[in-house]
Amino acid sequence: MRWCPVRVQYAREAPITTHTSPHHEPAGPRRPSAGRPRARVRREFLRALGGLAIGPVHAAGSVLCRAELRAAVARDLATAATPSEPEPIALPDRPLRLFLSCAEPSGETHAVALVRELMNTATAWGAPAPVLTGLGGERLAAAGVRTVGDPVARAAMGGDALRSVGFYRALLERAVEAMDAERVDACIPVDSPALHVPLAHLAHGSSIPVVHHVTPQYWGWAPWRVAGYRRAVDLALTILPFEPAWFARHGVRSAHVGHPQVDALAGVEAPGWGEDSGRTSLVLLPGSRRGVLERNLPFFLRVLQRVRDTGLDPEVVLPLAKEELAPALAGIDPSARIRVSREPLHAELARARVALSVSGTVLLDLLHHRIPTSVVYPARNGLQRRLQGCILTVPWFASPNLLAGREILPETTHHDGEPANEVAAGLVRWLTDAEAHAAVRRDLDLAAERLGPPGAARRAAAHVLRAAVGVLPEPPRRP
Repeated sequence: MRWCPVRVQYAREAPITTHTSPHHEPAGPRRPSAGRPRARVRREFLRALGGLAIGPVHAAGSVLCRAELRAAVARDLATAATPSEPEPIALPDRPLRLFLSCAEPSGETHAVALVRELMNTATAWGAPAPVLTGLGGERLAAAGVRTVGDPVARAAMGGDALRSVGFYRALLERAVEAMDAERVDACIPVDSPALHVPLAHLAHGSSIPVVHHVTPQYWGWAPWRVAGYRRAVDLALTILPFEPAWFARHGVRSAHVGHPQVDALAGVEAPGWGEDSGRTSLVLLPGSRRGVLERNLPFFLRVLQRVRDTGLDPEVVLPLAKEELAPALAGIDPSARIRVSREPLHAELARARVALSVSGTVLLDLLHHRIPTSVVYPARNGLQRRLQGCILTVPWFASPNLLAGREILPETTHHDGEPANEVAAGLVRWLTDAEAHAAVRRDLDLAAERLGPPGAARRAAAHVLRAAVGVLPEPPRRP
């Protein structure tokens, strides 16, 4: 086997340790502090900056080991973990004190669902409702969490990352102060590793158990980052069926809870595909963030023109993800004949025959309806487009393909209008060839089955409560 810098780094990591909560009893000694919040956050920022500085070295190592890394990930993709229900345990008579954090709208959606299930599960186990503090937006506060900062609003505003450093440093300081003051039993960051891995390091440094809900996609890019992640997180809650195998192979203790989007889609009706289904439209989904939408929209319009150049003229719908994106769509030429819809997304998907979409969570909405979709990803320049295949450690980036373990939906990285002809040809085929359309739907059925049943938030809540009193799954045996 060839020498691989990434593999050598993993082998040098210290073994995982098991935490026992220092606050299982109602009263006890205050855990030793690792210093004042400002100094601790400054040290963590320096650690993170150091990681960024040597990132190119690790990236070069990953490129050298690309074949080996991809072969290992391919084996992981062939696995299919199923969520299991954690056993109830006795909890303290006092309310557990938990710190939750979410950093963007999608993470806040998952966090709100988790809050609801934490309350329900604690009650079902005969314990008082937990006391919740954290970082989040208005929805998390409305769910009953006392928030000490709002990164969600900041994420919605966007902006230059360097100009945001001061904001996030102050945010972490407030988080550390709150965790120290509340003497929390566990820290639960949700998604968003850029903010939450530093937060996890800070909590871990104070011997606070860390349970990360919605794990980072290190299996697809930057796999060397799992080393620091393993040191910071006591329990990683995975959402895709192949993730437990990948994290176990890298020595990370995990529990598979299933995908939160399955919970969200449980009550969404998906009409069938009979001849009278009324599914005729082409849906465009260029992104739910303004920057992503603006990078994708010119390419989407070029693809649409190529489709119409063949003589086809389907109804074209662009669902408006949120009202603040409307100005970005105002410049679309009326001759493009695109209906910008303010109806709920799933009302439009119920009428769609094919879709052109960015990669992201919306692909699971499309999967729910079994809509054949051409998936695109914007490159900032031609070099990025050419290098992406070297950087990624997975053969695909679209979730239905990852679930299926093979390419069932075409994926394209685009830049400067290319390859619009290729993408348009795929859409035309699905619009005109009923058998090709049906074949993709059969493949999508198999991918959807691998997502597993609903109940992700409920299972995640049970793992959080168990971890808060020191009960964690057995650590993985690393090869």
